[in-house]
Amino acid sequence: MPKFYGYKRCSTSRKAQKWFDDKGISYDFQDLVETPPEKDLLLSWLTKYQDRGLRYFFNTSGQHYRQMGLKDKLPNMTIEEAADLLSKDGKLIKRPLVVDDQHLTCGFKEEVYEQTWK
Repeated sequence: MPKFYGYKRCSTSRKAQKWFDDKGISYDFQDLVETPPEKDLLLSWLTKYQDRGLRYFFNTSGQHYRQMGLKDKLPNMTIEEAADLLSKDGKLIKRPLVVDDQHLTCGFKEEVYEQTWK
């Protein structure tokens, strides 16, 4: 069963949840703002999916991202540093983050969900 890291007040998270619900796909929801994924988990995902780049995992349109000036810092950031940041501030994570043993997606694009989660 996929683990769904979302935020109840995020419209993109709600759209993605509705997609799962409409397809009858079960998932385990975790609020990533209240309880962000642990650093070790993030480190494993950032490493396994490093071909997507660190930017894929960051909420680049979020206030925290802009306030911290991460646009300029991200190109020189290590996977370890990124995992540390994301584990301490769930609002930095692009949402929703959905993961199981074989797949991981950040954000919601219906065509990507159709290919990945059906």
